[in-house]
Amino acid sequence: MQESFSFSRPDLDRWRELLGPVALPAQRRTAIGQLVKSSISARTRDAVSLSAYRALGRRYPSAAALAQAGAGEVARVIAAVTFADAKATHLVAALRQIAREDGGFDLSHLAHRPLGEALAWLERLPGVARKVAASTLNASRLGRPVMIVDTHVLRVLQRLEVVGASVNYRIASEAVTGAMPAWRGDDFLGFHVALKRLGQEVCRWDAPVCEMCPLAGVCPGAAMAGVARRGS
Repeated sequence: MQESFSFSRPDLDRWRELLGPVALPAQRRTAIGQLVKSSISARTRDAVSLSAYRALGRRYPSAAALAQAGAGEVARVIAAVTFADAKATHLVAALRQIAREDGGFDLSHLAHRPLGEALAWLERLPGVARKVAASTLNASRLGRPVMIVDTHVLRVLQRLEVVGASVNYRIASEAVTGAMPAWRGDDFLGFHVALKRLGQEVCRWDAPVCEMCPLAGVCPGAAMAGVARRGS
C-alpha cells in the first residue's frame, strides 16, 4: 500500500516548468543496451559508467557475446565502476536468463505489456530493481511513461516532501508515475534528467545551495532555511 502524497498534479507540471527545458538524446539505446548501461551505473559517476559501457561494446560485439562471457572477465572490463564484481555477476546472469526465456535480446514485447507487468518482468532478473527496470523502459527506444528515480532524484523528492524520508526508489517512482497519467515517456525522462541535474549540482546531499534552486519557492527545506520564495 502506497502512503499518501503531498502533491497534486498541477504541482509537478509547475515544477517541470520551473526546472526549464531539457535536451533529450536524439537517438536512444535499444532496451537491452539501456538495461546493460543502467545495470552498471549505480553509485557511479555518469562519465565513468558511460566509459565502462563503451568498453563493453568494444569488447563484446553483441548482447549474446556479453552473455557468454565470464563474469570475472566482464568485471575487469568495467573495473572503474563501483561494485564491479557484483555488477558483472548480475549482468551476465540476467542476460543469460533473458536468452533462455526469450530466445534473444529484442525485448520489444515490453512495449506492449501493461506497465506494471513489464516492470515486474524486468525485476525478476538478477540485479534488476526498480531504477534499472524503469530506465530500461523509459530511457530506451521503448520510451514508456514511467519515472526513473535514482539517488539524486529521490533526495530532491524527499526535500520537496513529495515522499517521506523512508521511501525507497520503487515507491517514489510509483508515486510520480501514478500522479501524471497524461505524461508521455519524454515528459518523465525530461523530469528525471532535470531533477537528477538539480540533485547533482544544487540540491546536494551535504550542502544544498537553496538560493540557486529554481524550486526554492515551493520547497519546504528552502523555506526553513530562510530562502526567499521564488516561482510560487
